[in-house]
Amino acid sequence: MAKAAKKAAAGSDPIVLTVDVGGSHVKILSSAGGEMRRVPSGPSLTPDQVVASVKKLAEGLDYDVISMGYPGPVRDNKPSLDPFNLGKGWNGYDFAAAFDKPVKLVNDALLQAIGSYDGGRMLFLGLGTGLGAAMIIKNVGQPMELAHLPYKKGASFEDYVGERGLEKHGKKKWRKYVFDVVDRLRAALQPDYIVIGGGNVDKLDELPEKSRRGDNTRAFEGGFRLWRDKALIV
Repeated sequence: MAKAAKKAAAGSDPIVLTVDVGGSHVKILSSAGGEMRRVPSGPSLTPDQVVASVKKLAEGLDYDVISMGYPGPVRDNKPSLDPFNLGKGWNGYDFAAAFDKPVKLVNDALLQAIGSYDGGRMLFLGLGTGLGAAMIIKNVGQPMELAHLPYKKGASFEDYVGERGLEKHGKKKWRKYVFDVVDRLRAALQPDYIVIGGGNVDKLDELPEKSRRGDNTRAFEGGFRLWRDKALIV
């Protein structure tokens, strides 16, 4: 960890390896450039498997620090709950110790939000396996666990606009529910603009009011900004 500290003291940016842990893939990209690398994940994925996979994927890469996006709540730089869509053993896992590198761990929606942020009050919503959410207000990032709030018939937002909702209701109804959920959250949270990302945003041919399309690759930029943007507070 001394190498990154020396770079920081010298005023130069450390080389950041961003790790995006998703329900279908674990993806990495270095701030030094190169190609994105990935391996499949899945419902039995454990944190030990992530560490082993990332070390294998990153062979040949030089990096000083790591940013990680985790699909669940984070406290004190560690997962605070096991994720709904992956395996067990995540709660309290110490990634910095496992990698023997400085690690900044944030919720995966917040990571993509940071990479998409253009100032002001921004709400980020990620349409994927579930529903990711985060807000950034004047450079202060706040992950939000909105997915499991009640919505209709005893079911949650995620049940209607996540992957399960898309499969159950079909694309036409799913789009209607997405617009309704976005409208409700806009009214409640009063953002200046909304970024809608995640793998299923491509299934929207139109976007709700005051919204723009996100891109999953912005998560990598978010990881780089975690170490480089001194104005950012997370």
